[in-house]
Amino acid sequence: MTESSKVDLLIKEGEGFTVEFKERFTSRISEDMVAFANSRGGTILLGVRDDHVVVGEKLSNALKAQIISLGRNCTPSISVSAKQAGAVIAVSVPEGTEKPYSCSAGYFRRLDAVTQKMSNHELRLMFHTFGGVPFEERICAHAGIGALSKEKIRAFMKSAGIGGRNIPIDGFLKSLRLVQKDGITNAAVLLFGKEPWRFLHNCELICVRFSDSVGVDIFDRVDCRDGLITQFDTAMFFLKKHLNHRSIIQGTYRREAYDVPEEAFREAIANAVIHRDYSVQGTSLMVKVFDDRLEIINPGGLPDGLNSKDFGSVSIRRNELLCDMFHRLDLVERAGTGIKRMRDAMKIENLPPPSINADAFFILQLQRLKPGPSSVAIPGESREEGSEKSSEKGSEKSSEKILELMKQKPIISIAEMAEQIGKTTRAVEKQIALLKEKGKIRRVGPDRGGQWEVF
Repeated sequence: MTESSKVDLLIKEGEGFTVEFKERFTSRISEDMVAFANSRGGTILLGVRDDHVVVGEKLSNALKAQIISLGRNCTPSISVSAKQAGAVIAVSVPEGTEKPYSCSAGYFRRLDAVTQKMSNHELRLMFHTFGGVPFEERICAHAGIGALSKEKIRAFMKSAGIGGRNIPIDGFLKSLRLVQKDGITNAAVLLFGKEPWRFLHNCELICVRFSDSVGVDIFDRVDCRDGLITQFDTAMFFLKKHLNHRSIIQGTYRREAYDVPEEAFREAIANAVIHRDYSVQGTSLMVKVFDDRLEIINPGGLPDGLNSKDFGSVSIRRNELLCDMFHRLDLVERAGTGIKRMRDAMKIENLPPPSINADAFFILQLQRLKPGPSSVAIPGESREEGSEKSSEKGSEKSSEKILELMKQKPIISIAEMAEQIGKTTRAVEKQIALLKEKGKIRRVGPDRGGQWEVF
């Protein structure tokens, strides 16, 4: 594959853990250089907008010297390379061997598709925690490329909005570092293996519904030894099947709500799947449903140096590649916000915050809403009338904010809108569906790389 073809593939795949788009060159790319050197290395593409549109950038001798100089001026220095690849410039940054690296603006690291500045606390935690080759990046013994499912890979590419069938699977896997010279990685098997459990016996999810609050009588059980994306879908289906739900009227629409907020258990499952320690032998990811609570048991506990007080403020990744892949499917929210989103979702329903206990295992508990009325009637109105009026007002305000954000930035993502207006992504998605139904907006282009039109 030529350099130009590799770059075309990276542009189609979009920004991620190892790829950053820049519309034009600025000296601030030193922050991305440091972030990639502190992580797993990566490529900065100059002349590409965030929406995948190529605007072009020309590599002159003077610009090449300036880029290389930026790398040398980092501490320790970083040996970067810059090449013209078609209409864009590809700046390659290797993973550093003398971490941590810094530039004049400070220390940075890569989280999903974001270059993030680190605090002193995060810096100490990050480089105290990880050493050697992570389990997800190790070569999976006895598993060749034939152990991977082409159907699963194509389904992932379609869901992530990555090109079409003309993109070679081997190039796709190599560009995301799921395949290396020595073979396929554990991450590739965990995600796309035909039978991942044959090679990685800890790739297992067990979902149990107990008919009591102590965990004695089992009412239902499901075991899943398929890939991680299937495990996520299986856990979500199981929870929706066994959690109680009720109807809530919002304006002229009715929606279903579970006795544990969907936003909370969705984040909890995604975090458990991608953050567990798959190197711990003889363990499974457990999802338990009791009469009064939901419990998720994640093998591996906390990374060294991290404690429960850091949740919501510090994001340490055990499996960077898995995080990147789930982020590309929009199955995890913006870096470092998962615990906070769970807390916020529980607070809205007047439920206690998630209970976290971490030792050899990471145990997260979410309390279920007790049966019976959970809202307070507004004086002079029935509960339905008060709820309907307040919901209509809130819905109108949210819609106005969403429309304004779309006008200001047509390429804005749902996650960005949710963060700016203080709503969950699910809530924003519902508002967008209503706006489309009313003919006020439409989506032009794919989910990833398209834009909004407001009428």
